[in-house]
Amino acid sequence: MSLVFLIFLPVLAALFVPLLFKKMRQIHTGWFVLIVPAILFVYYATLLPTTADGGNLVSTFKWIPSLDIAIVAYLDGLSLLFSLLITGIGTLVVLYSVFYLDKNREQLHNFYVYLLMFMTAMLGVVQSDHLISLYLFWELTSISSFLLIGYWYTRDRSRFGALKSMMITVFGGLMMLGGFVLLSIMGNTYSIRELIAQAPQLVSHDFFILALVLVLLGAFTKSAQFPFYIWLPDAMEAPTPVSAYLHSATMVKAGLYLVARFTPIFAVSGTWMWLVTGVGLFTMVWGSIFALKQKDLKAILAFSTVSQLGLIMSLLGASAAGYHIEDASGTIFKYAAFAAIFHLINHATFKGSLFMIAGIVDHETGTRDIRKLGGLMSLMPISFTIAMIGSFSMAGLPPFNGFLSKEMFLTAMLSLREFDLFSMDVWGVLFPVLAWIGSVFTFVYSFFFVFHTFAGKHKPEQLPKQAHEAPVGMLISPAFLALLVLVIFFIPNQIGDWLIKPAVAVIQPFLYASPAEVDIHVTAWHGVNTELLMTLGIFLVGAILFWTLRKWQRTYDLFPESISLNRLYDSFMYLSDAGANRFSALYMTGFIRSYLVYMFGFFVMIMLSTLVVTDAFAFNTANLAPIGFYEIAILIALVTGTLTILFSKSRLTAIIALGAVGYSVALFFVIFRAPDLALTQLVIETISVALFLLAFYYLPKHSKAEERVGFKLGNAIIALGVGVTMTLVALSAHSQKVLPSISEYYKETVYSEAGGGNIVNVILVDYRGFDTLFEITVLGIAGIAIITMIKLRLSKKEGTHENK
Repeated sequence: MSLVFLIFLPVLAALFVPLLFKKMRQIHTGWFVLIVPAILFVYYATLLPTTADGGNLVSTFKWIPSLDIAIVAYLDGLSLLFSLLITGIGTLVVLYSVFYLDKNREQLHNFYVYLLMFMTAMLGVVQSDHLISLYLFWELTSISSFLLIGYWYTRDRSRFGALKSMMITVFGGLMMLGGFVLLSIMGNTYSIRELIAQAPQLVSHDFFILALVLVLLGAFTKSAQFPFYIWLPDAMEAPTPVSAYLHSATMVKAGLYLVARFTPIFAVSGTWMWLVTGVGLFTMVWGSIFALKQKDLKAILAFSTVSQLGLIMSLLGASAAGYHIEDASGTIFKYAAFAAIFHLINHATFKGSLFMIAGIVDHETGTRDIRKLGGLMSLMPISFTIAMIGSFSMAGLPPFNGFLSKEMFLTAMLSLREFDLFSMDVWGVLFPVLAWIGSVFTFVYSFFFVFHTFAGKHKPEQLPKQAHEAPVGMLISPAFLALLVLVIFFIPNQIGDWLIKPAVAVIQPFLYASPAEVDIHVTAWHGVNTELLMTLGIFLVGAILFWTLRKWQRTYDLFPESISLNRLYDSFMYLSDAGANRFSALYMTGFIRSYLVYMFGFFVMIMLSTLVVTDAFAFNTANLAPIGFYEIAILIALVTGTLTILFSKSRLTAIIALGAVGYSVALFFVIFRAPDLALTQLVIETISVALFLLAFYYLPKHSKAEERVGFKLGNAIIALGVGVTMTLVALSAHSQKVLPSISEYYKETVYSEAGGGNIVNVILVDYRGFDTLFEITVLGIAGIAIITMIKLRLSKKEGTHENK
């Protein structure tokens, strides 16, 4: 089965969703949609043995061969892992949405069309081996996520969040496109695999660092890294299934995928490792600290997602250090990439379940405000259990999968202290310190989420709805994810062999020739070491901060909103809008004359400058026919008639002069031996002049303002400029013919091919037959419209006379 077809399968299925929604209203549309990601997941799962052995699959669709643009679907260990996450979590999210979204009140056809469109976009991103197709799918994720976030478009916050996410991620996408263009110039190819093979040569190119920074801007904006993270909390206005899908397992992971995929290209530069690791760690600390300021359950999870994405990003950056290590016994490359992929999987499981639980709490209580919640443990015991499993995993507690990847994270950060390149031996100590601080606050916000929601005193008077447990159908998906959280803890090496090691071998091809060479064995106990002491410190300090949270949480009020990044974004958007309006007011005068001046002036400037810069002007009289007395006389008459029209004070004089101009043109056709054109011109001019004379009586008299209209220098300059420009262009085009005139073809074929003697008639009837047919059709429609309006006018008059 073609991999390219599988990428487009969701969006093809989306074509039938509106029909299913309309014809089968008694069945929730989600049940039909559920089939698509489930089938894709099963198929991709059957390919695991191939990638586990280091193999790959390729499928190509040549889109625009002349520009070397194609859709190349490439499945290796990394892309297959992401494809499984996209379709697997997608299946659970669709199942969850069946019970979360009311089929009688929601526009489900819109929701599922957007969701399937997004699924295709994500599959295209993670499987593309072509830079241009990757970019197109990348921007499609921004567009489809905009539609999903703004699904409840009647809400101001939904529209604002959707616009904010698209503005920031599309900006990053455009920057990334610039990086892709530079890479294609550097490597003379659009293929990512070929660029990886050329990585040692690309590093010395002048564009290398610029391309690196531009690609990272795309990754950082999509994965909500500091300072671009501000779109993610506002995106929480989307329905909970969207939040669980886009912002825990798919869209925000696209930036992580991009960094992982391009690490083999940019890892040769220390700048890559410093930027990715540094930005990732700072984002982790920033997100974890400000998660505790939030009062909305989904906002807490949004900032926790920012923090967790920063953690994974820092590990991907640390994995680049492996390129510079000659001793294969080092631990930096040995754990960083493995921990990044491992935590990426773990994060999808526990964060997906937590988002769904937040939606359940909102669905069953009517609010997500954590200040109004509490004491739900006895009322919603299953939801509490799932939330506790997910939160404890996020906090890094055993026996949950988050504990294993968190320990590997600490190991990788500690190892950076020993790295003696790029001044890491001096500054490297900051990395484990920042990692520890971020982990402490991660512990606190994880406990804050679960216990302030489900423990404590129940406040039914503050809840819009009477709290109760969610229906079984809504609990299936989060319960399954919570089960995975536990299962992965006990079988991490099986997950490692099938999913993680093949991806690690792709990220670090400079260290591993195949997944079998990734010799990492995951265990929960490593003895008493620095990582264990750091973990105990995280638990101890985190517990103290949690129990004293109410005493120090008010310190967040000291941070003024007026200097926040959100306020900066709002100010930028406001100033941009106001500035654009002021600038538009300068030229949007409402007068057609002004717009014509702009267009003609710009045209003259561009065309004349092009002729001068490219030295394109040429004047060759070799092929010109001789100009006789009659041509000069008719030309003088034509110019005289034109000037008369312009300066005439009488409309009657102007009408007569207009006729003279038309008849002069007809005489030119006679001299050029085109009698049919001359006849047509004579008929048209006669009818036009006759119509003007017939309507002369009804024309208004010249106003005093019209009589005062005099010579305008600006108009004269524009008119003279356009005339001179077109004359020069026409002379240059005629004097520099690259191809023979098509008239020669008509001369040779008009009789033999079309069987006609009149070249003009044959062109109109045969060579341009469809053009003529459509022209006749247009004229026919116009004639019918005119007859209809005349009849309507006559019928109104008759009705008026009868009433009288």
